[in-house]
Amino acid sequence: MQPSASRSVFRVLAVTVLLLLPLLVLAALWFGPRLTDWNEHRDRLAILAAGRLGQPVTLEGPVRLVLLPQPMLEAGGVTIGGPDGEVSVQAQALRLRLDWVALLRLQLEPREIAVVGAEIRLPWPPSPGQPFRPPPWLTTLQGRIQDSQVEMGGLRLDQVQATLTASGPNDALRIQGSFRWRQKEAGFEATLGRPGLDGIAPLALTLTAARASLSASGVLLPEGGFEGSLQGGGSDLSALLPAPQGSFRLRGRLSVTAELLTADELALDLGGAPVRGAATLRVAPAPRIDLALSAGRLELDPWVAALRQAGRVPLPFGLDLSAEAADYRGMTLRRLRGAAFLEGDRLTLTDLGALLPGDTEVTLNGTTARAAEAVQGVAPAARLEVSGRFRGEDLRATLAALGAPLAGIDPARLRRGEGRFRLTLDGNQIGMPEFAAVLDGGRVSGAGTLRLGARPALGLGLNLERLALDGWLPPGTGWADIQARLAGLDANLRLSAEQASWHQLAVGGLSADLSLESGRLTARRLAGRVAETDLVLSGVAQLGEVPRLAELALEATAERGAPMIALLSRTGTELPPLADGRLALRLSGNGPPGALALQGSLDLGDLRAEAHGTLDLPAARYAGAVTLRHPGAPRLLQEAFGRQSPAWLGEGSFSLAGNVAMRLAGAQQEWSASHFDLIAAGLRVGGQVQAVLGEGVPRFTGRVVADTLPLPGFDPASREPLDLAALTGLEAELAVVAHRVEPFGLPALQGASAQLRLSGGTLRLDGLQARLAGGALGGTLRVEGATSPPAITLQGKLGGVPVTGPLTGLPVDLRAGQIEAEAALRAAGFSPAALLATLAGEGRLSVRDGVLEGVDLRALLAAAGAPSMPEAESRMRHALSEGATGFEALDATITLEAGRAVLRDGRLAVAETPGASLQGEVDLARGGLNLLLSVQDGDAPPFGLRLGGTTGAPRPVPELAEWLRWRAAR
Repeated sequence: MQPSASRSVFRVLAVTVLLLLPLLVLAALWFGPRLTDWNEHRDRLAILAAGRLGQPVTLEGPVRLVLLPQPMLEAGGVTIGGPDGEVSVQAQALRLRLDWVALLRLQLEPREIAVVGAEIRLPWPPSPGQPFRPPPWLTTLQGRIQDSQVEMGGLRLDQVQATLTASGPNDALRIQGSFRWRQKEAGFEATLGRPGLDGIAPLALTLTAARASLSASGVLLPEGGFEGSLQGGGSDLSALLPAPQGSFRLRGRLSVTAELLTADELALDLGGAPVRGAATLRVAPAPRIDLALSAGRLELDPWVAALRQAGRVPLPFGLDLSAEAADYRGMTLRRLRGAAFLEGDRLTLTDLGALLPGDTEVTLNGTTARAAEAVQGVAPAARLEVSGRFRGEDLRATLAALGAPLAGIDPARLRRGEGRFRLTLDGNQIGMPEFAAVLDGGRVSGAGTLRLGARPALGLGLNLERLALDGWLPPGTGWADIQARLAGLDANLRLSAEQASWHQLAVGGLSADLSLESGRLTARRLAGRVAETDLVLSGVAQLGEVPRLAELALEATAERGAPMIALLSRTGTELPPLADGRLALRLSGNGPPGALALQGSLDLGDLRAEAHGTLDLPAARYAGAVTLRHPGAPRLLQEAFGRQSPAWLGEGSFSLAGNVAMRLAGAQQEWSASHFDLIAAGLRVGGQVQAVLGEGVPRFTGRVVADTLPLPGFDPASREPLDLAALTGLEAELAVVAHRVEPFGLPALQGASAQLRLSGGTLRLDGLQARLAGGALGGTLRVEGATSPPAITLQGKLGGVPVTGPLTGLPVDLRAGQIEAEAALRAAGFSPAALLATLAGEGRLSVRDGVLEGVDLRALLAAAGAPSMPEAESRMRHALSEGATGFEALDATITLEAGRAVLRDGRLAVAETPGASLQGEVDLARGGLNLLLSVQDGDAPPFGLRLGGTTGAPRPVPELAEWLRWRAAR
């Protein structure tokens, strides 16, 4: 090869080597450190890092060196710091950026230190007297923190990115970066100047969050601490504190010590409202933030919502709030004062007081706590427990402002009150374990719970000194309105009241145990004392468009029934002795209110009443069987009506049974008995009766049938006034039938019937018919009890009545015959004697085929024909004192006037004789008697027998003087 060719090749190789040498060098620089094991230099590197950082450094992970793109020494598993109480850093990696020039001299000179993925724990509070100076290594290199966490006391910052720079030994330390706190991004910048000869170093700090910023500037004191000023602002205060969203501005003084950060003399502008206050951050012995605010007027709803939604805060937070006026839920609170402290999930309220609308003073203290552990994955809810007091003179205004439904409540209720209470809010449940107050002058205490939800449930127990049961619902509230209020609500109520009232009705010892569940109202026990009577009610009502009652039971007991009877009667009249007997009432029922199957019993003394039937509550109608019983009818008459039993009634028990229908609604009440049986000693009565009560005087109609009807005796000489007052208080129209009537001391009547009418105090018996000893009796009777004096009118007719024995008891009496008579009589007076003394009218008497006992008219006429006068007189006197006279007919007309009955035109037809005449009078009022029975034979003077004296002691006197003179003259 020629020399020139060799040189060409050499040049090409040289150029190639020169071109490849940088690549080889770069390859050597890139792969050489990576292929070298640096772990054997781990300890030397740890000593180098500790010298630069001024802290102990431990390297436990792999170590590697890279030269490109820049020289970087990286070590893993880094621990920086000393024992507890000092700075502690646990990092994933420590990176040292090296200086090229020093590296060419084979020296490791870091220009930047970066800590990656570190957990940095800073001691807090700092050691007393610890100087605030930059570390010496920052004068020649930079420091960076990447993707790290910083924990200082109880404060934890995540995703920390920071750069620390210092241009020289006399330059200020600058720190810039960002972090994440409470899921919010924040940035910060701090400038720390070098301390002067007096040891004071300037410090400026700026903190920026999403829509807020704070900045502080001041000096670090040589003895430790910071003094300076604070200012800030932003569009959202909630970015910094558990506070409502809104713009804010602030300025004030800032003081920091190792244990306490204080911002006082704060002037704030919260949403345009001026507020003054102070704030503190205490870091020892435990971290805590406190904020005190004072405002003229404050919107309270956003603050309450912010505290509720704050959740678990990283630091305990205290708020001391005062405002002259605060708006809360649409009402204005005056003189609001109080403090709230939030620590984790626990909220504490202290001396929270305000003046509510209506000038009601309220003071609250309370706290929240996490409820029981979660069940089936549901997180436990916070529980708020509050104790408080209230006092007010116009509680109605306060309750109205709170939204309480007061429509229809008596305006005199809920006026004045004061008391204390405890309240718990646990998830969807509101509880009041204690309540004690004085409302409208009466003591009230109790407890209750309210469970909210789709179907609220209320549990309430109350003890009251006084309770007015009326005046709580609007006038005209009906069953549909009450049911609408109860729909969708479950309740359990226990109520007791020492004194209660209902429309001026006093109720003592009222107690109620009620429950409402799914439209089923259960009265386990409803008891009280009314008019000295203990009342107990229980039952079940299934609510609905047509409610249904079940297991209804009512009991009433009293030692004396008079107070309850007086309350129910409302007449104000004196009650009979029966009312003083022991009262016991028992009722039970089932069914809808319109057809309630009812049965029960009533005991009043020895009187017992039983009933079973159907009650229509809305219409107040009853239909069913009723029975009354008493062991002694005469005693019942005395106890119930204050009257002595008449002799004609006799002795025996009392019983009244029948099927009764009653309508008690409205002013007019209707009673009817489709069938009844009455037994009162010797009285037996039955039939059908209807009664209308309530409007005017009571009115009775129907038909009454008596098996035996004894009638009272009549003492014509009595001067006691007749009691006819009952006639003016009743109206009646009854068909009266009696199979047997037993007038006292008179022959019994058979098959008696009459139409009884009573109206305006006048009693009428029309169409009176009866059978008397085989004859017929008919007539009418009218008793005018409302006139003064009372008057009685009688019209009667008697036909075909046989006489089978002495009729009048006089010495001359009718012993046999068949009587026909008719009369029209009238009398007026207040007593039987007065009636008899005014008796007037006329009558007619006719007797056929009779026998006159006590005189023999045929023998009298025969004796008058005796031959001798002595014999004739003797035989005539004998005929006028003994014997009997049969006659064909006796006819007489009687006229009555002023109680005197005058016989006129009395003729006695005796066969085969000229007959006899009967005349004279009977003074019924005085019992006087003057009757003359005489006969006349031809032209001789009449002679006969005169009855004189009194009806009680009549004296028969023969009337023979005229005849004897006539005979003697012949």
